[in-house]
Parts: sequence; structure tokens; C-alpha cells
Amino acid sequence: MNDTFYPSETRDFELAFEEKYARALISPEKKIVICELLADYIPIDDFKEAFHRIGEIVKAGDFEKFIFDKRSLRAFHQPTMEWYFIYWKREMLEYGIKTHRKILPDEKWFEKMVQIAKAQILQTYPDNIIDQLDIKYCDSIEEAINL
Repeated sequence: MNDTFYPSETRDFELAFEEKYARALISPEKKIVICELLADYIPIDDFKEAFHRIGEIVKAGDFEKFIFDKRSLRAFHQPTMEWYFIYWKREMLEYGIKTHRKILPDEKWFEKMVQIAKAQILQTYPDNIIDQLDIKYCDSIEEAINL
């Protein structure tokens, strides 16, 4: 792999796919899938398509941890995050993804929007699976891999 393109913390990961809005890296040995968003805004249909592709990777492998790097985002879209939280995470739990690590943009307003949206989702969907998941926020890919 090209060391300038892949930082040292993901050097041992293989590129599963890269498209306009997202890149997915995998490490079957570490049982980790990483999704790195590549744009400041991702239309919901493109987001769902990328996550369906990631879902197929998860289903075909033996993965336990999903790292979601959202640092490129500059817009928050509630319906996209709701779909990801309620539907995609539930399906991935059935395939072994219980550990979720998230890296948010370094902007306080974004973090606040995530908190508000999460509270609304939990209230709207009382049968959610949050109690079955290990979700933590991290500052870097390296921290997310090791935590």
C-alpha cells in the first residue's frame, strides 16, 4: 500500500472499496471495518448505498468492530443518521458488529447535533438496540482501533 495515502494506523488494513463519498477499509485479523466519509455532505441515497456495501462485507466476514470516521462532514442530516442508527446498526448486530467507534468533526455544534439527534431517536424508537452495543467516541483512528 502507499504509505502517503494510508496513515500508519491503517497500513495493515486492506481497501475494500472507495467511491465518491466513502472509503471502507477492513482488517479480518483485527475483525475491524472502517468507514471513512470523504465529503462534507453525503446525500442519503449515496450514504445508504455505501452502507449496504459495507453491510455485504460484514455479512461475508467475521467482524466485530465498526469504526465510523465522520471528520469530513460539515452538515448534519437527521434522516440519514436515523436510518444508520435504527436500521443499519440493528442488522449489523445480527452479524456480530457490537462495538462501534465514532470519530466526529472537530466542531462543537456537530457534537451537540449528534446528542440531540440521538435523544430524539431513542425517544421515537423505544425498542432500539443501544443497550446491546458498545459505542464510544474517539479522537483518532488509532484510538478507535485500540479502544
